[in-house]
Amino acid sequence: MAITQAVCTSFKQEILVEGHNFTGSADTFKIALYTSSASLTAATTAYSSSNEVSDSGSYSAGGGSLTSVTPTTSGTTAICDFADISFTSATITARAALIYNSTNSNKAVCVLDFGGDKTSTSGTFTIQFPTADASNAILRLA
Repeated sequence: MAITQAVCTSFKQEILVEGHNFTGSADTFKIALYTSSASLTAATTAYSSSNEVSDSGSYSAGGGSLTSVTPTTSGTTAICDFADISFTSATITARAALIYNSTNSNKAVCVLDFGGDKTSTSGTFTIQFPTADASNAILRLA
């Protein structure tokens, strides 16, 4: 299977036709965790439970809801950020994650490749998003 970090191609088209609203609580964005057996690439169009990590602690199928930070700009780049998210009391081994819009038919936004398995054992599994600037934000449109 292949995991490739990317902004999903379908998302790029959907954003041009107002398919996603990152402001306030307009749309609900979620993040699901996947094993190394998952196939997630720029061609991913929607959330799937195939090869998602098992329920554990506060993690359950479909993942967790993200708190969106209002989109802004940094120089000539539009950026979007999310607050860090943690799953507690969880035993998880994840290789990747998918951010998706659960309000809009579970449409895929982007694939996050962790670069290797990340594990928590009866502990806290945290996804820490990078600095929200033109070079590092999790979603950047330049």
